[in-house]
Amino acid sequence: MKKILITEFMEKESVDLLASKFEVKYNPKLSDNIDNLINEIDLYDGLIVRNKTLVNELVLSKAINLKFIGRLGVGLDNIDTDYCKKNNVFVQPATGMNADSVAEYVINCSLSLLKNIPLMHDGTIHGQWPRNSIVSKELRGKIIGLLGFGMIGKKVCKLAQAFGSQIVAYDPYISSTVSSEYNISLVELQELFEMADIISIHLPLNHETKDLLNYKAFSQMKKKPIIINSSRGSIVNEQDIIKAYQDTLINGFALDVYESEPVKEKFYKQITNNMNCILTPHIAGVTSESNKRVSQFIAGRIMKFFK
Repeated sequence: MKKILITEFMEKESVDLLASKFEVKYNPKLSDNIDNLINEIDLYDGLIVRNKTLVNELVLSKAINLKFIGRLGVGLDNIDTDYCKKNNVFVQPATGMNADSVAEYVINCSLSLLKNIPLMHDGTIHGQWPRNSIVSKELRGKIIGLLGFGMIGKKVCKLAQAFGSQIVAYDPYISSTVSSEYNISLVELQELFEMADIISIHLPLNHETKDLLNYKAFSQMKKKPIIINSSRGSIVNEQDIIKAYQDTLINGFALDVYESEPVKEKFYKQITNNMNCILTPHIAGVTSESNKRVSQFIAGRIMKFFK
């Protein structure tokens, strides 16, 4: 019987389904203990992870029986995919399964930050009643700039258009026919910085995108936009986004992902109550509904693979 190791949270019904077909060990604590993972990974034919488990060359070199890695999510930067390709380890992300959740998160943050909800909330609970001192704005008529126009970007586009927003997108890897199909404008990066009232990031993390949004980039943003990152933390330079907000280069930001997770004290200690920002613990794509879809998808794929 094939052995499957699950190192991060997974829907119970999917875990039980796998346990009826394989010998399964479900231990979410292993994601925080790479030494223990290294010590026992050689026993398993399949591995299921989220984003916390570091599946690097050191781990994979010990995984002598491993044939399948299931990723309960989309990004693969915690998995050494080059090593996997060279050693015939199949890697399966749950592409598209949490796209609706992330798209809703982006719209939610856009509305909240345009209306300065964090500042309104803080003022109200401290007895200030900032009804006239803080100005709210509408999503209707705003230009949303999408960095990346994959599955999640397309869902954000449709939701935003329902509110009456215009969409511009930067993605050099998609066909120009997408522009007319989705009623958007495909633009260069510099153009997006200059046009957008809101910028939402939907890019993978690689050498081209690391620190893509740094202080220089913020300085080029003419409309002092809201920045939303639900993609990968290191795409936004954390120190630079704080400085950009303090220097009024941007009007607010929402971060769901960080350079290091959990987020470091050095960063969150700089966040004060009078900042129009939202910080969340990498949950944009995690809802009860998406967790079920993601878990069932990966469970189905691993069963099919070993069948």
